[in-house]
Amino acid sequence: MITGDHIVTASAIAKEIGILEKPEEAVEGAALDAYTDEQLVNFVADKSVYARVTPEHKIRIVRAWQTKGNIVAMTGDGVNDAPALKQADVGVAMGITGTEVSKDAAAMILTDDNFATIVKAVKNGRNIYENIKKAILFLLSGNLAGIIAVLFCSLAGLPVPFAPIHLLFINLLTDSLPAIALGLEPHSDDVMKRKPRPAGESILTKNFLAKVGYSGVIISLATIGAFLLGYFYQGAHNASAAMTMAFATLCMSRLFHGFSCKSDKPVIFSKRLWNNKFAILAFVAGMVLINAVLWIPALHGLFQIENNLAGVLIGAIYGFSFGSMILIQIVKAIVAAVKKTK
Repeated sequence: MITGDHIVTASAIAKEIGILEKPEEAVEGAALDAYTDEQLVNFVADKSVYARVTPEHKIRIVRAWQTKGNIVAMTGDGVNDAPALKQADVGVAMGITGTEVSKDAAAMILTDDNFATIVKAVKNGRNIYENIKKAILFLLSGNLAGIIAVLFCSLAGLPVPFAPIHLLFINLLTDSLPAIALGLEPHSDDVMKRKPRPAGESILTKNFLAKVGYSGVIISLATIGAFLLGYFYQGAHNASAAMTMAFATLCMSRLFHGFSCKSDKPVIFSKRLWNNKFAILAFVAGMVLINAVLWIPALHGLFQIENNLAGVLIGAIYGFSFGSMILIQIVKAIVAAVKKTK
């Protein structure tokens, strides 16, 4: 609590609402003048209430906590609060009682002047950020799988695994529907148990790139396996069958992968697998479309699909696709178990 009120008043209120536990945790702003900015970093560690402070004191307190490596949020409603609101990582102004100066300096304005709304806003923001990361993970890992499959066929001297119409189908349908659904994932309370991420942290962290990497590799292995099976089935070098299998397997694998992107932990045996109706609709719509391309003869010419694909090869498409999801879930379970032991 940082206030211009008398220390007795501030201490009484702070003690009543649970901010102040010991009397020595409350100080007046004048006490800060005896410390340099470097000394203030240690001074603020065990202080809970600051009374009779000036705008300069407020901004020094904020800077001290930031120097300690913390993400600082500051609330205020007056003109004197503006410098500290501007300095804080998240400045929060009161929308009803706040001055225009404080609102202009703040990053967030509480339209109801209710402090509990700050918690709701942070939770909402964290969940939106997490959903954006899930959509990006889905898109990057799926595209990585396609790139690896193309590179493999090129280096091995094999026919191209995808026709241009296949890539168009993947980009317009298989990419877009699950990615949109992941952006609409239900919000979770778990995000409030995590520490704030560094303000300058990139979304492409080592952990995130690792997830993109192993997911993309697994899906690419399923795609390449389907391609090779179709190409060498019964000793024939059937490029059309191989292309059909690679295309269908990549599409279905990415549709299944949409569920894997919902959480860092395995979801296949949890309620989280079914908690997003948009994800279910995206999966069903995608499966209907790719199966229509596979099974309706009138569409075979347009999408360059093999007309007489053997039943065992069609079964292999579903097996490779679902198998990629199972393998990704196993990797997630192993990673989660390793993190838990640390």
